[in-house]
Parts: sequence; C-alpha cells; structure tokens
Amino acid sequence: MKQEDFSIPRCKWVNLKNPLYIDYHDSNWGIPEHNDGKLFELLLLENFQAGLSWECVLNKWENFRSSFDNFDVNKIANYDEVKYLELLTNPGIIRNRLKINAVIENAKIFKQIQAKYGSFGTYIWGFTDNQVIFEEYTLRTTSPLSDTISRDLRKHGMKFVGSSIIYAYLQAIGIINGHGKECHLYHKNII
Repeated sequence: MKQEDFSIPRCKWVNLKNPLYIDYHDSNWGIPEHNDGKLFELLLLENFQAGLSWECVLNKWENFRSSFDNFDVNKIANYDEVKYLELLTNPGIIRNRLKINAVIENAKIFKQIQAKYGSFGTYIWGFTDNQVIFEEYTLRTTSPLSDTISRDLRKHGMKFVGSSIIYAYLQAIGIINGHGKECHLYHKNII
C-alpha cells in the first residue's frame, strides 16, 4: 500500500488499516455490477455477513472462493451432504449451519430466477429500471426498495435476504451508490 493512498478521502466506514477493505471500497463497492457470476458471489457473501461485520467476511473472501468452487452457482446448487459437512468443518469460512444450507438452496433459486428473467442481473436491476440510486450510506440501513426486493426474494424461497442484507447488497452491486460526501467516489457513477 502506497503512503499516498491514505490521503485519498474515503467513506468513514473504511478501515484504513486493512488494505483489503481499502481495495474493496475503491474498486468494488458501489460500482454497478451486471454479471450474474459476480452478483451471485456478492449475494453469497452478504448471506454470510448477516449478523456479522462485513470486514469479517471480507477477510475470509478468498477462503470462501476456494471453499465454494469459485462461487460457481451451478456447482453450489448441486452440493450434497458430503460437501455440506465439509463446509461445516472448514475453519477458513464462517461455519454456520443455517447460512451454509441457505447458500446451497439460494443457488438453486438464483438459477430459477435466471431461467425466468434471462439473467439475475435483468431481474435485480429491473427493480430500478436499470437506474443507479444515489443515497449516502449514513441515510439508512433499509429502504422501500430493499423491503420490496427482500419480500420478492423470500417469495421465491431465498433465506437470509432480509431488508438490511438486501440494502447492503444493493450498495455492494451499485444499484445504490452509497458513498458519503466525504468520499472521492461520491456520486461517481462507474458503469
């Protein structure tokens, strides 16, 4: 990490002592994402973040990648009991029975949504007519939009997709650009 990187103004939630956090903020968070593979990856990670800090998940991201077959939705949708038990005993990830089971089931539902809408990106971005919403991270942790999407995903059968998790997900995938006024990325719309 170069010294001058610390002089760049960023959102106050970024832990400047963690290079992974700085890179995630600067290179991923709030950038509009339409690729289904990446959309699934971030949804999987947000599922594990429920009740924990994002930094906890971020620090284990590469362990999640290797443990969950590079976030391949097709492979994850077909995990069996042996793979489930392997994940449950893996010290490199968050070992929560309900979350692991939810990710496997959510992968199946993700695929159903892809089949119905042509892509998950078409589905999720359809809620805003492909528009980015600019809303500072300090404003709230849920919104009418996250409430609506959360309800719809639960109607499809997904778990660990409450409104707060979905709001964080929408920020992560850039549907909501939540950078604060103090940040160099405030109102920057990168497509």
